[in-house]
Amino acid sequence: MTGYTFPNPLPCAKPFAAAKGQGRDTMKIVGFEANNGLRLGVVEGDAVIDLQAADAATPSDLGEALRASNGDLKALADLARRAPASARRLLAGLKFGFPVAKPGKIICLGLNYLDHVKEGPSRDNIPKFPSIFFRVLTSMVPHLQPIIRPRVSTQLDYEAEMVAIVGKPAKHLTLANAIACIAGYSCSNEGSVREFQRHTTQWGMGKNFDRTGGFGPWMVSADELPPGGKGLKIMSRLNGNIMQSDNTSNMMFPLAETLVYLTKGMTLEPGDIILTGTPSGVGHARKPEPVWMKPGDTIEIEVEGIGVLSNPIEDEKA
Repeated sequence: MTGYTFPNPLPCAKPFAAAKGQGRDTMKIVGFEANNGLRLGVVEGDAVIDLQAADAATPSDLGEALRASNGDLKALADLARRAPASARRLLAGLKFGFPVAKPGKIICLGLNYLDHVKEGPSRDNIPKFPSIFFRVLTSMVPHLQPIIRPRVSTQLDYEAEMVAIVGKPAKHLTLANAIACIAGYSCSNEGSVREFQRHTTQWGMGKNFDRTGGFGPWMVSADELPPGGKGLKIMSRLNGNIMQSDNTSNMMFPLAETLVYLTKGMTLEPGDIILTGTPSGVGHARKPEPVWMKPGDTIEIEVEGIGVLSNPIEDEKA
């Protein structure tokens, strides 16, 4: 295990070197809570431009904004550019919400990195197709909010994942046009209660305990990253120790192929999110003993060019 000392859990912790294609500041769209409600903002340096303060008619949910614009982020970018100084607030101390407040679907891929397949119970049954399952929103928390270890199990595991956010409706995609439906990318800790995940062949229970996963800190627009989010470094750090370290180029089913597969059967809609699978190094596979997230821990997920998602771990209250 490699030690890494990070200065603080804020999303502005120094990221990996800039991804290919990033010659200018990225457009980062963030959900947050203020004035007794959800709001939408654009991150600019150490500040957030409050889009509702610039125009009260702006949706507070990125999914709603994407539906209204068919995935075009230009209107939000233009609004941020002309926002008055009074619309700015400091990023430090912001109470983060989800990048998409109410995603219609949370679609997850399992077993999408070969080394991760080999460290688990499917090592002798390499998947031939994407392994698809779903999460509910109550199983997730935003950036800096506590992930909760449930009363009934200590086996709370971490999983670093890149998230793709759908910008416009899509059905029957092809490899040539698939990634055009993606508005941007985020990070997730696709936390799993392994004991309950293994109870049956269906993973849903172990993946959907309340507040066991993280999503955030923001969405980075797709045009700021390599096509399909390919070639990005991805890692998890538990209390500063690197637990997972890989590259999104090593996905068994890259994003374009996954989108083609999904849209054979379902329509993707603006605001849907897709968790693209985790690399090897998860807690259940650690030797000589598994490593589980526990109260007092801090888990960080970093994806190159996107940012750092950080969550403390707490016990479920009585």
